[in-house]
Amino acid sequence: MDFHPKDLPIFKTYDLKDEKDATDAVDDMVNLGFSNRKEGFKVLMPKESKLAKRIGYTVTTGVNYGLRKKNELRDIKYWTYHHDEDHYAIVLISNKVLEELGF
Repeated sequence: MDFHPKDLPIFKTYDLKDEKDATDAVDDMVNLGFSNRKEGFKVLMPKESKLAKRIGYTVTTGVNYGLRKKNELRDIKYWTYHHDEDHYAIVLISNKVLEELGF
């Protein structure tokens, strides 16, 4: 990997505090869609390990399930990384868009 996920173009950033926020963010991302835009989505999670794992699981499986329910392409790439002192981040983007951007 010769790039960092923070370098990808981001359409919207979600700063999540708990699993309820994660569910709301998933619904919003699925409604906005991945295939019709040239950017991805960023999810910021607190650096509390147990909570971050639950939020991350909710986001990744929720997006996959939501896109499947809408019969949309589920070819989504995502990366999890240390964003700053207080947050982990997940960046989600369509694989097709990633290839178009040259990554």
